[in-house]
Amino acid sequence: LLTGKKRFGELQSSLEGISPRTLSIRLRELEKDCIIDRKAYPVIPLKVEYSLTKSGRELHRIIEKMAEWGEKYKDC
Repeated sequence: LLTGKKRFGELQSSLEGISPRTLSIRLRELEKDCIIDRKAYPVIPLKVEYSLTKSGRELHRIIEKMAEWGEKYKDC
């Protein structure tokens, strides 16, 4: 979601091997924790888009730092 809004199908195809049920559960958890926003449009068929909240975007820096740390100490 760092690159912008995504629909469920886009997220699923970008996350190899995740089941629709698991993805749906994770998205609900992230929404409950205010990491992502879910916007449903009143059209048929239903259109839903997911995007990062401000706090979700701020997590990117933390995750990058954790990855750097992991890379630095992976052989210890």
